[in-house]
Amino acid sequence: MHPTSPTTSATPLRTTPVTAELLRGAIEVERTGRGGVLPHRLPAWARAQCADGQLAMAESQPAGVRLALRTPATVLELDTVPTKRAYVGVPPRPDGRYDLFVDGRPAGQATAAGGNTLTIDMSAGTMETTTGPAATVRFDGLPEGVKDIEIWLPHDETTELLALRADAPVEPAPATGRRVWLHHGSSISQGSNAASPSGTWPVHAAALGGVDVVNLGFGGGALLDPFTARTVRDTPADLISVKIGINLVNADLMRLRAFGPAVHGFLDTIREGHPETPLLVISPVLCPIHEDTPGPSAPDLSGIAEGRVGFRATGDPAERAQGKLTLGVVREELARIVAARAAGDPYLRYLDGRALYGEDDSAALPLPDDLHPDAATHRLMGERFAALAFAPEGPFAG
Repeated sequence: MHPTSPTTSATPLRTTPVTAELLRGAIEVERTGRGGVLPHRLPAWARAQCADGQLAMAESQPAGVRLALRTPATVLELDTVPTKRAYVGVPPRPDGRYDLFVDGRPAGQATAAGGNTLTIDMSAGTMETTTGPAATVRFDGLPEGVKDIEIWLPHDETTELLALRADAPVEPAPATGRRVWLHHGSSISQGSNAASPSGTWPVHAAALGGVDVVNLGFGGGALLDPFTARTVRDTPADLISVKIGINLVNADLMRLRAFGPAVHGFLDTIREGHPETPLLVISPVLCPIHEDTPGPSAPDLSGIAEGRVGFRATGDPAERAQGKLTLGVVREELARIVAARAAGDPYLRYLDGRALYGEDDSAALPLPDDLHPDAATHRLMGERFAALAFAPEGPFAG
């Protein structure tokens, strides 16, 4: 079984409408003007409460969203309109990947050429979208007989789904019966530099832990927004984790005085809908540029001629005395808050993010752009999270 370019099949392909029933991991599915659907990871009412273009882009990128089908088909085609990102002065990014699983096992990958392009000029702070044609992703040579198929959508490309075709009837896959783990975090949770959608650390951890993941990781958008807390509150889940800190530091969004009450309010809102659900608060993984230096982060364009872009911290360590946040400050405050709340909340736990990626890892697997982990580090983090969270005495023990 392998991805191919669209060709004529011996058996005519029949079209199945893409509906919410065929999708897992999305919070909401929007009907588009072309008759397709656009998966969202925030509901419309939440999107209406924030005009930030960065968040709008991140929440529409379907990290953790997958088509879940039961079918005897041996050929599948999916028409999509991806929105790819291009950065001025930087070599083109690789196309987003579609990961195919058959009966729970990896069975192929594909990419989609074409689509829209979002051109970002980091030095000017501008974005411009150029529209492009739809693309077709095709998987053929699938095994005979009825099987359960998942197609994980690109975690870093907004993906409009126009049509699904197969050479046999397609229906939604039945519920797995596994526990649902809802996770919220930053671009690292969304997938940053992971190689493919099933390679992000939350998806890898979910596979190892035997749970179904709903990924509310938003690049640049883990900012303790009340609408995100209400979305978590209102979403069915058996397990919940929130990874807090890096975006608050690199956006220089708030001071220590506001941080503590904002964390309490975020957790209070989640508890309104999930009073006894295991809830894990995760502090930031190691990020050397912000351990003791406040934000904001800024692009480091010194290597752009060689096609490299990094990030640097522009704050002053002395500003911690005025309440500016660093990762060290955030971890200390989160540990204090969780310890105080846990006295009356036996289902609340804390995890220091450096248990997923710490000092020794930084030496062996440095952050390529000084902010985001690479594909190997995503897998390492997923393995460590699964070993810690799903262990017999872990916060997500069965």
